[in-house]
Amino acid sequence: MAQFINLFKVFTLLSFAPLCSFCYNTNAGYLYPQFYDRSCPRALEIVKSIVAKAVAKEARMAASLLRLHFHDCFVKGCDASILLDSSGTIISEKRSNPNRNSARGFEVIDEIKSALEKECPHTVSCADIMTLAARDSTVLTGGPGWEVPLGRRDSRGASLSGSNQNIPAPNNTFQTILTKFKLKGLDIVDLVALSGKIIKTISSSSCYGTFKTRAFEVGQ
Repeated sequence: MAQFINLFKVFTLLSFAPLCSFCYNTNAGYLYPQFYDRSCPRALEIVKSIVAKAVAKEARMAASLLRLHFHDCFVKGCDASILLDSSGTIISEKRSNPNRNSARGFEVIDEIKSALEKECPHTVSCADIMTLAARDSTVLTGGPGWEVPLGRRDSRGASLSGSNQNIPAPNNTFQTILTKFKLKGLDIVDLVALSGKIIKTISSSSCYGTFKTRAFEVGQ
């Protein structure tokens, strides 16, 4: 139970990370769970249904979606910047060392976004979709549930350098990883909860060799 409480703490902190300026929802001044109750009443149901289908098809997708949210939130906040492809002045975060040939689950987010655009066009942000998908993945694999504050804004830009510098990597020293967590207001308990306990909670893999490799290859 303690590991679930710590995991909840981590994602509560991540979910309130700084937001960027662009949002489909022009009146989004702050976050609250009922944000879409009127504008898109079935939003949470649709997200959960598609996540459940994806996890049923491939169990490790739960870990991948959780990890995708984690990698997004560690760069500029939980703003879906990790979803942006390179174009014009944007250099995609997908090309960073921690994400290249590693981050996965994008097709699930795309499917959710497509379904929500049909249900309620230009209403639900990708940032909220990713946050809900991370929560639903945790619940579907036996973890705790929690209310997700909603109303996040989608970023118009990405940060390749931020992705390379801020996301903990398998080849980082333990002290470097801990420092990166501390910069986000997280401590060593949160590091263990996110990096270690996720593996035991939702990863189907049983052995990765070293603790750091297990922690950051989960969901690959």
